[in-house]
Amino acid sequence: MARIAGIDLPKNKRGEIGLTYIYGIGRSRARQILTDAGISLDKKVNQWNDDEQTAIRNLINSEFKVEGALRSETQMNIKRLLDIACYRGLRHRKGLPVRGQRTKTNSRTRKGKRKTVAGKKKAAKK
Repeated sequence: MARIAGIDLPKNKRGEIGLTYIYGIGRSRARQILTDAGISLDKKVNQWNDDEQTAIRNLINSEFKVEGALRSETQMNIKRLLDIACYRGLRHRKGLPVRGQRTKTNSRTRKGKRKTVAGKKKAAKK
């Protein structure tokens, strides 16, 4: 079992895919790490020997910010935007999309489940 940056990588997946289980590492960065370490992209995680695991671990620790450090940096950036009360900070505070998406019909992920508002009733004629 390969454990890198506090994450247990899945054994039966290719190395390129397995590394993406680490927060902050996507496909392109995983490819870069494996080529720098001199490991085949098609090699599965359970086929890595101890030297290869150590090389990957050292590369990730020295060159990239991942997992806890990256999450805390992201939260600090959001907190800074909230503190200075800029437009993006206000959008974060209200729970609305930050990057200019439309909100009339979409953005359910940010806004949450629909809250239906009843329409106004018409007055009965006499």
